[in-house]
Amino acid sequence: MPEKLKEMQSFFGLKVSGTLDRETIEVMKKPRCGVPDIAAFSTFAGRPKWETNMLTYRIENYTPDLSVAEVDESIKKALQVWADVTPLTFTRIYSGTADIMISFVTKNHGDAYPFDGPQGILAHAFPPSPGLGGDAHFDDDEVFTFRTPRAKCYDLFLVAAHEFGHSLGLFHSKVPGALMLPTYSFTDPEHFSLPSDDIAGIQLLYGNMIFKRTPPDPKLLLIPNICDPNLVLDAVTTFNGETMFFKDSFVWRSSPNGSLTKHLIKNLWLNAPDNIDAAYEHPVENILFLFKGKNVWAFNRNSVEPGYPKPLSSFGLPSSVTKVSAAVHDKTSGKTLLFSNTYYYSYNEIKKKMDKGKPKRVEDGFPGVTGEITAAHMIGDKMYLFSGTKVYEFNSSRKLLRVLTNKYFLSC
Repeated sequence: MPEKLKEMQSFFGLKVSGTLDRETIEVMKKPRCGVPDIAAFSTFAGRPKWETNMLTYRIENYTPDLSVAEVDESIKKALQVWADVTPLTFTRIYSGTADIMISFVTKNHGDAYPFDGPQGILAHAFPPSPGLGGDAHFDDDEVFTFRTPRAKCYDLFLVAAHEFGHSLGLFHSKVPGALMLPTYSFTDPEHFSLPSDDIAGIQLLYGNMIFKRTPPDPKLLLIPNICDPNLVLDAVTTFNGETMFFKDSFVWRSSPNGSLTKHLIKNLWLNAPDNIDAAYEHPVENILFLFKGKNVWAFNRNSVEPGYPKPLSSFGLPSSVTKVSAAVHDKTSGKTLLFSNTYYYSYNEIKKKMDKGKPKRVEDGFPGVTGEITAAHMIGDKMYLFSGTKVYEFNSSRKLLRVLTNKYFLSC
């Protein structure tokens, strides 16, 4: 028992004594989720997650505490918390077996994890797997509320949002304020925002969010033909294992398996500019930099970093540089190359300043290239410099290997 108490005290950030002191007892008495804190889901190999981003849910029955409409709204809103920050979508079905089956039950209810009556375990859910995997059970001996804080009552949206984190594969969190903290605390649902710790966890499993917003009428947008042999791309970069091709208001994402999908830039990065000049991914921090005119934007996942956009001078570029036409992080040298006209600058990411000396002419650093560099990216140890419709492929020694066209990357 003392060893288990120490584990619990360590998890909750309490004084690790191994004894039932007052603070430990107070935490024990708090209403909470029924999923264990220590070694949660340890019987599952690897990291449990759904193999599809299109999930279904079904509400099997209702609690008498709330109206049908209030339960429906609470469940829908709780799932949307996770949909808003991932590529996941949730579709409700009304019969058959859904990925996430939702029910209100009491005491022994057939899953070997009985509830304990009022004021204890509020709910529990199972991680992704066949059978019970993904299902969420709510203890109907508790009193659930809708948007209103009341003593010894629990907002269904807040409880459900936590449980659906388990349904998607998240464990409990030790971070104060996180939604996946095992104990319940009330937060105004009308102003709820998913904490960063929870976002980091769910995006580790399912990737970055795609804002599910209604795009402008396609008839009002001139969609570039990505396979046009005369197309000149605005920018190219790798980001989170995918290659991104930018043109006008659009970005094409090429996954490692070669599939290509088109998106509006603002549907992936809400505050990003259209018609960008250059882009590159930070080698360590997984931050995406987008350049347009005299400014640069930085995105951590899909949110713009505080203080951005910043002027080009934040990279140490001289005032004479009014546009960066291409950017790429050179994995071989560890430097980021910023191209402008027929020159390029070398930026030290560790020291956060430009390398000393004058900028180099592109043709001196990359023999065989002619014309202004309009885009650049790196795959493995190969660097690709785009100049109009031509693509120059260089090895790690900057030897020109061959000259390609856009269709080499775009499955045209």
